[in-house]
Amino acid sequence: MEQLTVKTKSTSYGVHIGEKVYDLFATEYKDLLDNADKVGIFADAAAASYHLGKLEQALKKAAIPFEVHVLPAGEDCKTADNFFSCHSFLLQKNFTRQSILLAFGGGACGDLTGFVAATYMRGIPFLQCPTTILAHDSAVGGKTAINMPEGKNMVGSFHQPAGVLFQPDLFTTLPKREVRSGMAELIKHAIISDADWTESLLLNSDFPYFSAEELPAELLRGIRVKADIVAQDEFEHGNRKFLNFGHTLGHAVEAYFGFGKVSHGESVMIGMAYAFLMSEAYGGITKEFTNRFIRFANHAGYPMRAILDVEFKPLLEFMRKDKKVSSGDLVFVLLHSLGNPFTEKVSEIQCEQSYHDFVSRIKEEV
Repeated sequence: MEQLTVKTKSTSYGVHIGEKVYDLFATEYKDLLDNADKVGIFADAAAASYHLGKLEQALKKAAIPFEVHVLPAGEDCKTADNFFSCHSFLLQKNFTRQSILLAFGGGACGDLTGFVAATYMRGIPFLQCPTTILAHDSAVGGKTAINMPEGKNMVGSFHQPAGVLFQPDLFTTLPKREVRSGMAELIKHAIISDADWTESLLLNSDFPYFSAEELPAELLRGIRVKADIVAQDEFEHGNRKFLNFGHTLGHAVEAYFGFGKVSHGESVMIGMAYAFLMSEAYGGITKEFTNRFIRFANHAGYPMRAILDVEFKPLLEFMRKDKKVSSGDLVFVLLHSLGNPFTEKVSEIQCEQSYHDFVSRIKEEV
């Protein structure tokens, strides 16, 4: 079993990846669960249909009683209505300040569960039990949120989990699209931290489909990048913003099409290519590299052409609501070079010009 510790100024917790990771309910997390008066599982419907029995069996083996609340699959769970229905469930089942929640699902389920945990009776602990590759990013770091019609993750809180437990065999039932989505966040971690690692991924003809033997080590490497950044900047006042590389346009694309239509990772891959293009003007990225990345993403199955008929104006409306907007300027994470990110204020006019260039590049390259 692979593991690392996430340390912040407010707390520390373990991240564990292994085939028997749920055995930790009977050992490392036994006291935490035993000391809770009630244990609740918030489970993504799709993940529950395949794998909930494995989690339930492990808890029963550890003699931990629990209640289960099943959520809509994917981004459909991250609504205000579901947020309040979760609170109603907890109240009706007599959960208290001494209770604990387990998030069993992908990143959306973890985001919602974490936000409920952050706000129920002003805060209770929760464990992340992710079932998707994408959640290797979202399950670590303590960002929790729900979506609004006006934008993604607009209402939320920082609330660190008490632990993160990955069981990689759960990934075997993921659709290829979900694998692609998760691996977009992995290559993002490489891009902002390590040029050699980035090149190894760009040159890997198997990307984004790694073997079951290779994947845990790659995910742990990505988690370590995020853990190191979160340790320095828990509440995103400084370099934690680098983790948003590709997300300013990416979130806008995701919201424009309707959450879940173009997946989070697919949208972020589009956003990263756009950020590379903008880095040509503000940083040290070459046009040749940007074009190479566009071809790489398209070859790996990411829907780069999805934006060809999308006007800039509706995307701008979503980008204006981005949490990094500063004094009316859009703020992007860009690159001096691979592994060397920085933030830059960019005018809306420049963003639009870059977007039109970006659409033209996609037409030429794919």
